[in-house]
Amino acid sequence: MNKKQQVLLVLGFSVLVLTSCIGNKGREHKDLAKVESETQTNPSPNIIFYLADDQDVYDYGCYGNDKVNTAAVDRLANEGMLFTNAFTGQAICAPSRSQLFTGKYPLKNGCFANHTATKPDVKSVTSHMKDLGYEVVLAGKSHVKPESVYQWDKEWEPVPKKDVPRDYIPLDSIEAYFKTSKKPFCMFITSKYPHGKYFDVENPNANDIKFYPFNEHKKNDKAYVKAKAGYYRSIEEDNTQIEKVLDLVDTYLDDNTLFIYSADHGVSGKFTVKDIGLKVPFVARWPKVIKPGSTSNQLIHYTDVLPTFMAIAGRQAPNDIDGNSFLPLLQGEDVEVNKYVYGVRTNQNILNSEVFPSRMIRDKRYKYIRNFNSIEVVNQNLTGKANVDYFIKRGANAHKNEPLEELYDLQNDPFEQNNLAKNPELNSIKENLKKAMFSWMKSQGDILNETIGNMPIITPKGNKGFKLDQDTPTRTIPDAVKNTLTKGDYIVIEHW
Repeated sequence: MNKKQQVLLVLGFSVLVLTSCIGNKGREHKDLAKVESETQTNPSPNIIFYLADDQDVYDYGCYGNDKVNTAAVDRLANEGMLFTNAFTGQAICAPSRSQLFTGKYPLKNGCFANHTATKPDVKSVTSHMKDLGYEVVLAGKSHVKPESVYQWDKEWEPVPKKDVPRDYIPLDSIEAYFKTSKKPFCMFITSKYPHGKYFDVENPNANDIKFYPFNEHKKNDKAYVKAKAGYYRSIEEDNTQIEKVLDLVDTYLDDNTLFIYSADHGVSGKFTVKDIGLKVPFVARWPKVIKPGSTSNQLIHYTDVLPTFMAIAGRQAPNDIDGNSFLPLLQGEDVEVNKYVYGVRTNQNILNSEVFPSRMIRDKRYKYIRNFNSIEVVNQNLTGKANVDYFIKRGANAHKNEPLEELYDLQNDPFEQNNLAKNPELNSIKENLKKAMFSWMKSQGDILNETIGNMPIITPKGNKGFKLDQDTPTRTIPDAVKNTLTKGDYIVIEHW
């Protein structure tokens, strides 16, 4: 072979190699991502879930509010993934947390009224993750029971702090644990902020508050503006706690740490099934696994958190868990996790206890709500017992502006201002959602069904809750009906 032929042969081989590399670039990139993912999930990563208390999804810089200081959460969004369609199933503290810890909706896990307990036979995150070699830790507010279901390896209460309205998360205990932990851990850091009592802000200015269609009519309400300013200041205080936790994470833990931030429900929609109550902030950071600055629009839910943690630890969740793992989303795959998410409203056992239960189903675009004791059907819900019917009518009248059915096109009406339930062009959409919702309710063992005229009232066993026929700090019952309900008038929820 002469020199010219040798040069041509080398050039040809180089072209062949280059072509092969170009052709396999996508596959090699995918394989590399898979290898990196496997590296991050083996050994098992540490998992930290930071949960704020009573904060609207609309009150973050990374969700579009430039008038509130959420620099730490915004940083997490820049370094990780922001979820735009994350939900809880109930806009109230204990039921929301019970889903997060059990992977089951409130109706199935049993905690579907505030200050009540999970069913004693439910297996929670403490058992599931311990079985997978994790220590499971709660640092801060609990609000769940019984202890037999939630057996934390370590639990630290919130700690008092001067000159602030709420207790702080136990930062010293968290730091000591990060320094000395010997095995993978799953830690829930549960803040008491920004839940009221809020800071007292002097001379608040409405121009410093961002208003939305659901509250813009209150711009000139001085008491509302003052409360909102205090709420913003409490959000800022929680931001300082998050910053301190992130400093500890970056100081003592390696990149094989998944950090998730959320808030248990929105304060502006508390006790409702509107998105302002059920839609939650959700931001995840996991270096070398989650692409920085990424966004997911897939529907995820609090019931998905436990199955995801189990998947990260190498095990599929049992069939009786409602949620689905969203680990593929964290790894960069845009796949459907849920076709629908659901919501529950139980106004009993809160300070304004009234009989007005609601259920909700939602896909990415449309949302259907049924208010089972609406004024439209209250007469059909009556039982013939005067003492019981008083409270059924009272509940309907307390929410007389809420119809039996609501349907919203969330793509064009994200703040649910225009009820389309009676629009004939959307009837098939409404009926499909309604059918799917009633099917879900049946699978959950709901006390309600599609039959109008079934309006049970509930109570905890013993004297553990707010009774319908007794006064509360925010509500007075007439003497004529006070203490008139007997055991036969209620469904007694024994495990509460």
